[in-house]
Amino acid sequence: MLIHPTMTLLAELGLHGMAKSFQELQAQPESRALEHADWLALLLERESTARSQKRFENRARTARLRHNASIEDVDFKASRGLDRGLFLSLAGGDWIRQHRSLLITGPAGVGKSWLACALGQKACRDDVSVAYHRAPRLFTTLAQARDEGRYARLLKALARVELLIIDDWGPEKLDDTQRRDLLELTEDRYERRATIITSQIPVDRWYEIIGNPTIADAVMDRIAHNAYRIELAGESMRKRQSQSPPATIA
Repeated sequence: MLIHPTMTLLAELGLHGMAKSFQELQAQPESRALEHADWLALLLERESTARSQKRFENRARTARLRHNASIEDVDFKASRGLDRGLFLSLAGGDWIRQHRSLLITGPAGVGKSWLACALGQKACRDDVSVAYHRAPRLFTTLAQARDEGRYARLLKALARVELLIIDDWGPEKLDDTQRRDLLELTEDRYERRATIITSQIPVDRWYEIIGNPTIADAVMDRIAHNAYRIELAGESMRKRQSQSPPATIA
């Protein structure tokens, strides 16, 4: 068999997973006993795995998640009121495909951002587009885009993202411009895309943060309607971690 020309052709065709697998199989004497169909199946499986991994890496890089978190590392033993069944159900991703929202609330340090990023990372693995933004910086980015004539384009890009994570919502009240920005975001995503919002402030106080009663009603109707909720409590996990040997923070 002409090894080098085959390797070159696989590389030219962009079949890098197959090329690597082909090289590995060639180095294993026992692989010579395989039928041609078995060889092809192994090569195709490796190519599929390599492409899936590449898609995940690209999505994770684009998402810019704050934490390198995964659902497999979630600590369900910590006393913070995290419902294991609900969280694992959310990790399945049906709520994302149903274009629903998830609201995660609780005091500082209980792992709200970490859990949101873990779900975001799992969504990336499931080939879902994800974008992570801290709320204060998101509003700053929108204001800059408006000044530079990119506002409509940025809103359109955010509307296309299948899972948008808005982290650290509140406690500062929104100004008029931020209220309008939030209304545009929620209107674009309502029943079209999924959203995660984390906050130290209980959901029933979000009306206060939005400020204007009319806009608050419109926004909350879109955010909270059919939304899943995770309400965490307890002592800061970062504080506990500093008093004990290293452990998973979420």
